[in-house]
Amino acid sequence: MQVNDDDNVLQLIKSATTGKKKARGTTKNREPVVGADEYSQQVEQYARRIRETSDVNEIINILGTVLGETRSLRYSNEVYSAQEQVRHAEKQIESLKQELEQLRELVHYDPMTGAFNRRGLDAVYQREAARADRNESTLCAAVLDLDDFKQINDTYGHQFGDDALIHLTKIAKESLRPSDVVARYGGEEFVILLPDTTLESAVWVMQRLQNNFSKKALTNMDGNAVPISFSGGVACRQFRENQKSLLKRADDVLYQAKKSGKSRILIAPVNEYC
Repeated sequence: MQVNDDDNVLQLIKSATTGKKKARGTTKNREPVVGADEYSQQVEQYARRIRETSDVNEIINILGTVLGETRSLRYSNEVYSAQEQVRHAEKQIESLKQELEQLRELVHYDPMTGAFNRRGLDAVYQREAARADRNESTLCAAVLDLDDFKQINDTYGHQFGDDALIHLTKIAKESLRPSDVVARYGGEEFVILLPDTTLESAVWVMQRLQNNFSKKALTNMDGNAVPISFSGGVACRQFRENQKSLLKRADDVLYQAKKSGKSRILIAPVNEYC
């Protein structure tokens, strides 16, 4: 979708609201909130602002303002005879606004697995960390990595490797609470955020996920089950600890888990908040 399509929508509004003669017999109490000429000038300003920004959130806000002013034109004597055009323009703006809001959501998800991507994880972490600090509650993070993923790709093909990543995401979502967060951090590496969870409980949750993942093995083209495992590192967030620090601590013990035999969960050093 091209953002420049907004110009067509805004131009439609302009053409629907300029050059109209004042209609007779309108309701006296319906005073125009904004005149057509003034509205046309505002539309030009909004169109210029849209062309100058690549921020989807800002575009949505601008469209929301335009939509409100377009609706107010229903009560303007100057456009009384152009009601259908105004309604049509209103629908187009609303449709574009909804489309952009959907696009904004897609920006936060990994298209293949349906898990959050890094940008989505950043947003969720900021929210959950603020809540944990405010309520003095625990927040744990687990960094997971599929074992021998390169060998899996080389042996069974990249499509099978992709299926393994999708499968892990699916099993994780089935095994976790709705409040828990699954994010694909890169390649075969995933991050799971566990709000209001102690370190001991977080380890138990990851072990349960390992069990569920191993029980529902994928099959190759010959119909044979292919055993796939993952290793993990779990860390409990310290008060006001940032995302980079927390994930590094979890990733450090993940590295140790890989070196010590794989298919295991290790714990980062415990702090007073856990």
